[in-house]
Amino acid sequence: MFGRQKPQKCRIAPGIRGFCISGMIIAAMAATSHASSLDEQIERLNADITRHTASVHALEQKLLHPVNTRVAVFLSLANRQALELDSVELFVNEQPVTAHLYTEKERSSLGQGGVHQLFIGNLADGRHTLKAVINARAANNRFVRREIVHDFRKQPGTLRLQMTLNAKAPDYEPEVSFVEWK
Repeated sequence: MFGRQKPQKCRIAPGIRGFCISGMIIAAMAATSHASSLDEQIERLNADITRHTASVHALEQKLLHPVNTRVAVFLSLANRQALELDSVELFVNEQPVTAHLYTEKERSSLGQGGVHQLFIGNLADGRHTLKAVINARAANNRFVRREIVHDFRKQPGTLRLQMTLNAKAPDYEPEVSFVEWK
């Protein structure tokens, strides 16, 4: 027991040893091919999920926000040097729908002729009231706050309203005009 150990011979017969080694190699190869088929299945599932997510989103938009009830309101500046816009609040039928505080980058964009999308929503056909509260600084360094009310009739289909702000010298009083896009 505590003495010198006798060397032990391999108990597996040489023919069986080769068979076991080849079996292990085959098992390893099968595992790698199985792993690659799993990767392919995962990629197919991801593609299916992406496709289904897109179709669910499109269906959700169609059901919750039908195109024939859609209303969009845009804002632009006619005289880019006359007003420096601070904020806009928008109400539809006396209900607040959006409020936006302008950053310096957005003011610059509007000053270069940009158009800001203020609101996209859904309204039933018929008569509606749009109220906008505008806070700005005029070119004569005076702060102005104006409330503008615009009545419009929503008909079937998408309605796009553009509010254009203008202020003329010398008093720089803000004026707003509304245009319906077709």
